Amino acid sequence: MKNSFFAAFLMYSRIPMPEISWEEENHRYALCFFPLIGMVIGGLEVLWWWFGRWIGMGTVLYGAVAAALPLFITGGIHMDGYMDVWDAKACLGSREKMFQVMKDSRIGAFAAIHVCLYLLLQTALFTEISSIQVVIAAASCFIQSRALSALAAVTWNNARKEGTLQSFSRPAQKHLTIGVELVWLAAVWCGMCLVHPPTGIGAIAGGVVAFLYYRWFSTKTFGGITGDLAGYFLQLCELAGLAGVVAGSWFIK
Repeated sequence: MKNSFFAAFLMYSRIPMPEISWEEENHRYALCFFPLIGMVIGGLEVLWWWFGRWIGMGTVLYGAVAAALPLFITGGIHMDGYMDVWDAKACLGSREKMFQVMKDSRIGAFAAIHVCLYLLLQTALFTEISSIQVVIAAASCFIQSRALSALAAVTWNNARKEGTLQSFSRPAQKHLTIGVELVWLAAVWCGMCLVHPPTGIGAIAGGVVAFLYYRWFSTKTFGGITGDLAGYFLQLCELAGLAGVVAGSWFIK
């Protein structure tokens, strides 16, 4: 169990952890700990908002650093998948061609365009946060996205027999992981709605819409999910959740 905790943080974050052997045995419970990384990011987002308010920071600087924080913590592993999928979509080729494009380590024009658009939009959305209740809902989106991603990883079909996602989903204790992720989701959804119902409902709606789109898109286009598609979804889910939070905050004004 302890090694699975370390494996989750070593793989999906740049937070220093003790080195462990990269064996399937150490991945058995790793996905159960995946949302904890979202909790760390969310906690830092709340602290950054509080610090910005304390010193009277401008909204643009606050938003830019808030958008960069997840990349600092994760090292950009999920954004890499997001970019790879956009390059694959842009090639307009066969399924195998798209898989080849996603495996290519070089960045394409469409990936560059879409990552810039993503960060611009995310920064703009962060600048709309105006209260501690709203920032807590926004921070919770980082937990929601990882719980939904882990749930998909152990319940949906994998499009490839090998890869990073397979190395974590194949040895996972499926029923335990499903149960743990559902508990994570129930806790974060209840927490968001109790703290601030309009933004909580907006965050949930954004996350669920992204999750349903992920299911449709991955099945139709690739016949299942991969590590790159999981990264694509996680980024999309966080952006959709944040958009839902901002929409909810506008609703009560």
